[in-house]
Amino acid sequence: MTEVSALSGRAGWFSLISATVTAVVVGFASTILLIMEAARAVGATPAQQASWAAALCIGMALTSFILSWRYRMPMITAWSTPGAVLIATSAGGVSYSDALGAFVVAGLLMVVAGLIKPLEKAIEKIPAPIAAAMLAGVLLRYTLGVPGAAMAMPLFVLPLIVVFFGLRATWPLYAVPVIVVLGVAIAGFSGSFAGNCCTIGLTALQWTTPTFDWQAMLSIGVPLFLVTMASQNLPGFAVLRASGYQPPVQPALLVTGAASALLAPFGGYAINMAAITASIVTGPDCHPDPTRRWLVAWPYLVLYGLIGLMAASFVQVLGALPKELILAIAGLALFSPLMGGVTAMMREPKDVESALVTFLVTASGISIAGVGSAFWGLLAGLVLFGVRHLRERPSKP
Repeated sequence: MTEVSALSGRAGWFSLISATVTAVVVGFASTILLIMEAARAVGATPAQQASWAAALCIGMALTSFILSWRYRMPMITAWSTPGAVLIATSAGGVSYSDALGAFVVAGLLMVVAGLIKPLEKAIEKIPAPIAAAMLAGVLLRYTLGVPGAAMAMPLFVLPLIVVFFGLRATWPLYAVPVIVVLGVAIAGFSGSFAGNCCTIGLTALQWTTPTFDWQAMLSIGVPLFLVTMASQNLPGFAVLRASGYQPPVQPALLVTGAASALLAPFGGYAINMAAITASIVTGPDCHPDPTRRWLVAWPYLVLYGLIGLMAASFVQVLGALPKELILAIAGLALFSPLMGGVTAMMREPKDVESALVTFLVTASGISIAGVGSAFWGLLAGLVLFGVRHLRERPSKP
């Protein structure tokens, strides 16, 4: 019996494909604008922005298929949404080639974490409130753009805010994809798109040789690695475990880290384990038989492969939106992750002080010696956390 025929008839395929389509729509539409903002922040041209989207989509399609096929579980990968926000808010003054070099370093650090077990364990032991505070600080700077966008374009933005919070109360999974579609529709009906705005064609990957600058590596590379590990990979593994799987952590880090490093010259800044979209394809709604859910890798490969090939068209459409509309959609898309980060950083009363310092320093946007605020926020929080816990340790008699 072949793997395909092993599914229990058409119902099995229908549930697999529908779950995969939902995961792809939610994953792509929810954060593609953030990818474009990150690319623009480091000076990417429109062709390079399209290359970023294409490289990430193709990388996700291939790594998801490789891991799921090899280990027979739905090991879905995604791009790092917090990583994109980090790049967009911390890349001021960083050249495009230096940014790509920082992406290579972040990918290689992921590989090293997979090869060196103590390093992987050390990353896992970063206090959860500190990691959550760094993430919340990065996200806050983006979500603060929503009120300003609403004041600048009330007829565009206020309807999106109403629809967004209305859907969060009823069908929260679809809130962000719906406001993306609605935002494009509003822009289209208002005449915001130029007559020659968009073309349909295949996307070409744009190679740029990375350069390695220590400031860029500390500002972007190291924080990108840490925020991806803490905010994407660890929750991604947790989702698989909650669904009854035992994910192979080391191979997953090796595959996603290597893919990130190899795709970095094309703009593939970070590929990691999916968390939110993974929850869509790891439960019984995807397929009643847990041993068959890994077959989502087939439609996932096809769908993201096609999106990668057509990435330039998507980038042209979304890039033609008014800037305030982009800021509003991106900020609303980050509302839920920000809420989760703030909740997690305040969960342990004894760690609130160090978490709040991390949050404030990261959100401040300061740059010291050319190194961005995410690094200094994490460092400040860890130092304060360490000092406090050393003082609380009971002295030996």
